[in-house]
Formats: sequence, structure tokens, C-alpha cells
Amino acid sequence: MLAAISLGACSSSGSASDSAKDRAPKDKAPVDQANWPAEVPTSGLVKGLELPLESYLYPYADQVAVDTALRTLQTRCMSEYGLTVDLPRPGVNPPPQSNAVSIERRYGLSDRAQAQKYGYGLPKELTRSLEPVEEGLSGVEVEVLTGQKKPEFAPPKGGNGADGHFGRVPEPARAEHNGKKLHEGGCAGWSKRRLKVNDEDAGFVTGLASTSLSESRPLKPVEKALKSWSACMKGKGRQAADPYRAMEQGYADGDGTTKNAIELALDDIDCKEQTRLIEVWFKEESAVQKRLIEENKDQLAAVKKRMGEVLAAAKAVK
Repeated sequence: MLAAISLGACSSSGSASDSAKDRAPKDKAPVDQANWPAEVPTSGLVKGLELPLESYLYPYADQVAVDTALRTLQTRCMSEYGLTVDLPRPGVNPPPQSNAVSIERRYGLSDRAQAQKYGYGLPKELTRSLEPVEEGLSGVEVEVLTGQKKPEFAPPKGGNGADGHFGRVPEPARAEHNGKKLHEGGCAGWSKRRLKVNDEDAGFVTGLASTSLSESRPLKPVEKALKSWSACMKGKGRQAADPYRAMEQGYADGDGTTKNAIELALDDIDCKEQTRLIEVWFKEESAVQKRLIEENKDQLAAVKKRMGEVLAAAKAVK
């Protein structure tokens, strides 16, 4: 989550360059906080629910603050090499969830109103196709920004590239530009060090969250609720052992928004409500997470401390 906004196809709070056709208006679009995901869901079967480990992950608004500071530092750093770049602005293209726990779809679909419109899919604005930011920059700009040469994008052997770009292993950047030595990891790496970002923190927390989900799945209350949900679905003429299988079926014949997918999605959510599946699973997983938090309290306390320090440093960047 705290990866520099310049690295990767997109970040949790900003987007890379859009297609040439759409680039100009999107780059100039205002940051509309009304479109940002709520820190705690405000609708659907997960309304008001927040898992214990979420307190060790930045909510979206704080993530935007950090990414905005990174963008500011990276832009200044690039200017020191005589390069002027317009990097993606955090907050313009928000994700559907506030953090990596993604509770809105953690147990499958949870919002009937959204399912009625989009089935298993998402609103178009939340599934915008993004290109890697490197494609919008020149070779030397990429090197100064990332500390690596601009990737060569090519389809895999035997492919035509229609499904996206495939980057080769990047090579180290040149040692200097305009007589100035490049930073380790480029301006992106330098900016994260300035804020003292620890990339491993979010990975550690999301790893624990993955463990809690897998450990809660076979617990008796969850198993019982899943069997009840599956029986409910069978009564509607559906065959699915759990909500994830239903989601696979929803995407089987398209993008999850077909008429059949919408009907399946509504049956899925109605059976969740009838069997209280999400309520039961959330309760059991919350208990598992509380145990994991206790078992890892020292490391998580350090994570929380660093989060506060990074956010404070980010807000101090002007």
C-alpha cells in the first residue's frame, strides 16, 4: 500500500497514465473526496463492520496523504536533475475499498443495491484500465525516478499482447544524469526514505489478515453457515459450495455484469442475508484476528508507531 506512486501499474490512491484517448481529461480531473471509499462500510451486509487488523492499515484518506507527499518529493527530486514530470495525483481514481482487507468483498458480495446494477462486477470508474506509469515517461525519466531502465513491453512468447503488457526484468539505471548521481532506487526510493516508509509493514499486516481468513473458514460456525448458504442457493436452482465459487460462476460468461450474473448475485446475497453468513464469518474471523494481534503485539505496536510517524512526516511536506 505504501509503494511509491510511480512504481507499478497503479496505486491504492492514484492512477498511472490512462490511455491516450482519455489521458487529458482524467489528468485534469479534480480530486473528489465524495467518491472516496468510506473508512467503514456504510451500506450492505457489512455496514459498520471493521475487522481488528484494519487499525494497522491506513484508511484511504491517510493513504492519499502519504502518497501525495511522496508525489511532491518525487517531483522535486526529478527537478533537481532538470526533469519536469506530472506524476499521477493521488485521490483522483479511488479504489472500491478503503484498505487491503477489502471487507466489502471479503466474504463474497455484500451489497444488494450494487449487485442489482453490476452483478459481480464493479462500476466502470472503479475498473478503469491503467497503463504502467513508465509508459508515460521517457527512458531517462524512468531511470531517474525508479533507478531502473524503462521496461520493454512485449507480449509473452506465442501471445499477441491483446490482454495487456508484459514487462521484462528491468536493468539498473545509468549512474548519473546531468552530472548528478542517481539516488538508490531513484527519486521514488529517496522519497520513501525521506518519509521513513517501511514497505514490509503493510505486507506483514495483510499476511496476518490472510491467515485469519483461511483459519476462520473451517471453524464449525462458519462451516455450518456455509452449508446453510449452499442449501439456500440449491433451493434457488444454484450449485455453489461457497460464495467464492458463486463469484467464479458470475464471471464465467463475461465481466460479471451479464443478466445471468446479476440474477446469480442477487440470489447469492439474499441467501447470505437469510443464513447470516457474513455476520457469523465476521464474528469468527474477528476472534482469530484478536488472537493473532495478541501473538504479534510487539511487532504490531511497532507497525502502528511507524504509521503515525510516516503520516506526520507526510503531512509536514509542503
